[in-house]
Formats: sequence, C-alpha cells, structure tokens
Amino acid sequence: MYEYDVLVIGGVGVDTIVRVAELAVPPGDSVHVPPIRDYVAHTGNGAALGAHALGLRTKFIDYLGQDQQGALILSEYAARGLDFSSLPAPAGTPRSVNLVDDAGRRFSFYDGRHPADLRMPAAFALPYVERSRHVHLSISHYNLDLFDGIEQLGRTVSTDLHSWDGVEPHRIPFAERADLVFMSAAGLRAEGALAPVLHRILDRGRARLVVATDGADGCHLLVRGDRTVRHFPAVAPLPGRSIVDSNGAGDAFVTGFLQAWFADADLETCVRSGQISGTYACGTAGTHTSFIDAPTLASALASAPG
Repeated sequence: MYEYDVLVIGGVGVDTIVRVAELAVPPGDSVHVPPIRDYVAHTGNGAALGAHALGLRTKFIDYLGQDQQGALILSEYAARGLDFSSLPAPAGTPRSVNLVDDAGRRFSFYDGRHPADLRMPAAFALPYVERSRHVHLSISHYNLDLFDGIEQLGRTVSTDLHSWDGVEPHRIPFAERADLVFMSAAGLRAEGALAPVLHRILDRGRARLVVATDGADGCHLLVRGDRTVRHFPAVAPLPGRSIVDSNGAGDAFVTGFLQAWFADADLETCVRSGQISGTYACGTAGTHTSFIDAPTLASALASAPG
C-alpha cells in the first residue's frame, strides 16, 4: 500500500569528532588529540540510516547546503543506497563539533545555522508523506508547519526531543503533537524531575507513549493510561562490541524500537529492540558509523533476557 515504511524529515549535518581523555579543558592553550574526523551525522541522518540498515523502506528529505559538507553527505548516501531528496539550504549545511571522552560520553557544540524563518514547504514534503506509512519528524524548527498536513493525511508521527528539560518552548509542539515521543533523560537529572515531564507530555499531548533513554541506566517508559513510569535496565553490549562512543545511540534506539513497533511487537520487545540497536551503535568510534541489521537484531533479541 505504501512506497515507504518510514519518512524521515529533517536533521542532517556533519559532525567533527574530537576524542579527548575527559570532558574538561586541560591547563595550557593546546593539547594533542587523536586524528580529528568529519562524519555525516545529526539526528535525522541517524534515524534514516538506522531504519535503512534494518531493512525498512526509508525516505529521507531535508535542506542541504551546496558546500563541501553537502557533497560529503550526498556521496555517503549514494554509497549506502539511501533514498534522499533535498532543498537548497540558504545558510549551508549544519555542523557540530563533538568532544568524546575515553568512556564514550560526548558533549556537542551544535551549529544550527538554518534561518529562524525557514519552513519546509508542504508542497515539497506532503507528497512524500502520502507515500509513507509513518513519519519521523526531527525537532528542526522548519518542520513545525508540517503537523497539520501530516495529521490530515492520517499518518502516525514519531519525534525525538533529545535532552529536553520539559520547559524549553521550541520542543513543546513536537512533544504534544507526535504519536510516539522519544527523548533523553540527560536534561532531567534532578531527583524526581523525570516522571512529571513524561506525564505532562501524555496529559497535554496526543502521544500513545513516551520513552526516555538514560544511557548506562537503561530507559524509562510511560504509556497512555498508565500512571507508573516503567524502568528497563540497560542491555549488555553484544559480544565483541564494547562501548567506545555514544554518538548516535539515541537515534539507533528509535529505529530499533520502530522496527519492532511496525511488526506489532509487544512494548517490552520494542524497548529491548531499541536498547540493543542503541548499544550496538556505541561499539564503533564516530557518529553513525555502524548500524545493526535485521538478522543481527533478531538474533540478539532471541538471546536477550525477557
């Protein structure tokens, strides 16, 4: 019935990864680091490539600069066989510089250079929505005007709020208008801060569920109609894949979860699928450098504790 299983809208750029011993500025004015590399990256890229690697029919659309970074992205997608279409980005391709420490943790300096008044034209995006079963909408501001058209077409929407504190206003429309909401618990570290935000998302919005990933502490799930937030411990890395870099783990979680969701799996399986996919992504250095495939994920699910 549909040409695509998932349409990803927005969120591609280039990450420059700097590997450091710890996330702190050392004394002096310089320090030697391992080779600094550029990677095709950002949240929409991770969602699109992760879904593609899992065998989902994936379409990705975004703005793209006519610059070196844009050329790098197009070359990568051609090599991977990802179906990608773009509009010219007036300010060029977004970038970020990420510091990654020896434990795989990161801190990102994000260059969100798209103009504040930029909006994805419905005439460009909605024909792809019509051909897709599901839409994953990045929290890029230029996507805000697409919700009405997507809802009129009856498509389900997922989004990733990242490390939202529950207050910052830009992400509120995404939190309240998506059907599946993913986020990181990193912005809610104070004791007792997480559960009220998850409840608020469901109470004020339309979401069926919200998942907050929490790194080595696993993740937290709240389903509409429930009052209790469920905690899922982290899964162990797959044999031979230790944790070296957490860049892209959240995006991989989303795609693993969605693959199980599309197959009508129970929520426990959806969560474990997301966790395994996210943990797998942490096994190589760099952003979005490796994605789990469907056979590997199925094997890991079969051997994972229930």
